[in-house]
Amino acid sequence: MTWFALATRAGPDGPRPTIQVGDAFHDLHDAAAAHGFAAVTGDVTAIIRDWDARRDGLFALAAALSGKDGSIAAPRLAAPFEPRRIFAAASNFIEHAEEMQTKLAAKAESEPFIFLKTIESVVGPGDTVVVPPQVSRPDWEVELGVVLGRPGKNVAVADAHAMIAGYTIVNDVSARDRTRRSDFPFSHDWFRGKSFDSFTPLGPVFVPRDCLGDPHAIRLGLKVNGAAMQDGNTSEMIFNIYEQIAYLSTILELRAGDLIASGTPAGVGMGRGVFLKDGDIMNAWVEGVGELVNPVAAPHLPKGA
Repeated sequence: MTWFALATRAGPDGPRPTIQVGDAFHDLHDAAAAHGFAAVTGDVTAIIRDWDARRDGLFALAAALSGKDGSIAAPRLAAPFEPRRIFAAASNFIEHAEEMQTKLAAKAESEPFIFLKTIESVVGPGDTVVVPPQVSRPDWEVELGVVLGRPGKNVAVADAHAMIAGYTIVNDVSARDRTRRSDFPFSHDWFRGKSFDSFTPLGPVFVPRDCLGDPHAIRLGLKVNGAAMQDGNTSEMIFNIYEQIAYLSTILELRAGDLIASGTPAGVGMGRGVFLKDGDIMNAWVEGVGELVNPVAAPHLPKGA
């Protein structure tokens, strides 16, 4: 099987779907036409939402492109696709929960805690995360993004693997000073702290499920200005990806194109008492997917990098 990824690059005539095979990038439409796979073309969002019909053709195209030089040098990538909805798992790594001083019930007595992020908060690789003036403690959270490729309701845990189209990287940027509230009897406000414009960097590519292997044995981490902050493994999740999918499907029908940010390991700024500064560079990475790099603009905060 040939490893490949799908991406969206900025072009003079607008966004262009792109296929990465190894280290080589090819225009998806041009490559598909040249090798007789026109049926797999479309923008990456449309491909993911029709994943079962496109999957085999894309793997065949990737095999045909294997070992060939790419037609695109150093593409400027955007977010690879537009999620239909963004679900995010809170406190899903034990050490992260501990650094946040979150007291968790035993797993047997609990369920995943999932919140929503807005589609409008998505930005792509290289895009600037803009911290608004009312936020004083912006933070980082690298997460494995799970992209669904088919609909499902009341999905069994054993059947959840088949729901997955592939994976990407999510940086769940968080305004720690805005997620806590004292003016209401509800202590947390996930919407206010997580959904500012630009607070969901996504990318750099979408990697099909079968190109990544076991999603519960993947290293992931994040650096700020080159200094390692997070370095964990998806094996450390409290509720694994299949359990998250099954749980969500009891609440609503999941759809192809939905994105699940599956939780972050320890090492966030809140646990260290260190927060993002103006000019900082975040480098989120997931083995088998790549690196997602985003600068930070926060002119009201001290200067960083």
